[in-house]
This record gives sequence, C-alpha cells and structure tokens, in this order.
Amino acid sequence: MLAKRVIACLDVKDGRVVKGIQFLQLRDAGDPAELAAAYNREGVDEVVFLDITASSENRGLMVETVVRTARQVFIPLAVGGGIRSITDARSILTSGADKVSVNTAAVEKPELITELSEEFGSQAVVLAIDARRDGLDSNAWRVYTYGGRQSTNINAIEWAIEGEAFGAGEILLTSMDRDGTQNGFDCELTRAISRAVKIPVIASGGAGNAEHFAQVLTEGEADAALAASIFHYGSVRVADLKSHLKARGIPVRL
Repeated sequence: MLAKRVIACLDVKDGRVVKGIQFLQLRDAGDPAELAAAYNREGVDEVVFLDITASSENRGLMVETVVRTARQVFIPLAVGGGIRSITDARSILTSGADKVSVNTAAVEKPELITELSEEFGSQAVVLAIDARRDGLDSNAWRVYTYGGRQSTNINAIEWAIEGEAFGAGEILLTSMDRDGTQNGFDCELTRAISRAVKIPVIASGGAGNAEHFAQVLTEGEADAALAASIFHYGSVRVADLKSHLKARGIPVRL
C-alpha cells in the first residue's frame, strides 16, 4: 500500500494566512512562507496555498509568496485560487510551485483542466471541489464555487468523475459542512468520491485530532488528508500525528 500523505493547508488572504469556520469568521494565523517552512521541518508531506481572495491585484503578491516559500520548502507545494488560464498557472509554477489547483474556473470552463494537463502534465493539475450536502438529498453533495459563496446544481460525485476524464491528476475535496469545525472529516463524502475515481483524493474539512485523520484515511478511503487550524494553532503536532497513524497500521512517511 502506498504511504498516506499528511498535508498542511494555508488559506492566504492579502499575503497572510487566515483560518475560519465554514469559510467565515477569518482570523490571522501568520506568514505563509514562515509557516510552510515550519511544517517542512516538522515532517508534513506537502503544503497547499489557497489564495482565498484571488483577485487580480493579489496575483503579484501570491507569486512573491510562492517564491519566498519555494526557497525554504523542499516538499511539494500546490497553489490555488484565481487560476483561470495557462498563463496564470505558468506564473505560479515557474515561481516554484509543483502543482496548481483549480476550482471555480474549472466548473465554468471544464476544458481548462485539459489545457493545463496537456501543457504541464496531469500530475501538476489538482481539481479542488468544495461540496456541501444537498438539503433535498442527504446522500448527495452539491458543488459550490467562488470560495463557497455560490451554489451550483452540479453533483459532486459526477463532477469528480468528469474532472478525472478532463485530465485532473488529483482531487482536493473539501467538505463545507465540516470545514473548521474540528468535528472530523466527512468520511461518507470522501469514500463516495474515492470509489468513483482512480486518481488520488485529498480529504479536507473537519480535522480536529489524530484519530480523525486515521478515520478518513481508512473508512473514508482517502489517499491523503489535509488540515489547517489544528496545525496553525498547535493543537496537533505533525510528528505525533504520524506516530498515531503508524500505530494504527496506516503507512506514512516518517
């Protein structure tokens, strides 16, 4: 079995890391390059930057942040937020990122996934899916765009299948219902997506302790699990988390 990955997520707004609950109530958590470097030292497997404002005036700021981070971090770095073209992706990748993550732009123009995959390779293209349970069907999840602010009529499982077909190399799946709650990942959602596609699925939203990671990596069948708050504010250390996963028989990189 391949090693499961532990990923730190940094939501970046105006050059600073912020974190909230269900995409709201944001508070400052520090400098992104400094935090990424710290996680690198602590043994996290990858870092994800998500530019949650993603406005054109912040593009230069995000590129500068990626450059500063790439100088200090020697693990894979993925960057998402506001990437709408090959030109946008190239500016991020040439600044030192290993992957780009697309969400809203991919929903609005699915061919973008193919264009990026053909230009940079599918391994560099992550399809980010923000999903919330559909109030009309508790066994279905609906895709949201624009940082969770806009609902669509797209079924999350169907979109994951389409995204893989368009050329995505990985899926970053965020449960909006669980985001920032620290009540555990949505294992049902993660398992449904993982079984629907052949590409790796990263679970996001709801991490509160080490056992939550163990649950989503086993019951949820995720290939990787991502967290923000519990790492930023020190409630869970990466080394302790990996020791817990190893003790539960889950293969991890130590």
